[in-house]
Amino acid sequence: MSKNNGQNCVFCKIIKKEIPCYKVYEDREFMAFLDINPLNPGHTLLIPKKHVAFVDDYEPYCRYWETARKLAKIIKKATGCILVSYVVYGLGVPHAHIHLIPKFKNDAHPAGPNPEKTMTLSEHEMREAAEKIRKSL
Repeated sequence: MSKNNGQNCVFCKIIKKEIPCYKVYEDREFMAFLDINPLNPGHTLLIPKKHVAFVDDYEPYCRYWETARKLAKIIKKATGCILVSYVVYGLGVPHAHIHLIPKFKNDAHPAGPNPEKTMTLSEHEMREAAEKIRKSL
């Protein structure tokens, strides 16, 4: 468990609905929402509702990754991408998060996800992407 109990954590505030998000999935343990600085349309963050600093801190660890895999299949179906990359990086937010990044043919990431190549999507595009994923659940 992180020394930070989540009081000032942006992801904890999203879970508590203090900050809006484009939510695509939620269950008892996890929430998933679109990344506001996506690498591709449908780029999703999967977070545990319990505040832990790092992915390795979450128990049961396997349930976290099973949920990521289930969500990746849904994202692939919803977006028509060729695969979904699982990426764990981003120390900017001290709350565990797995990036689920759709990979499309001829996108800006030919060698894999490049965090330098984010895109800006309109609010309409974000809502539309979130809705497609939710409908594929």
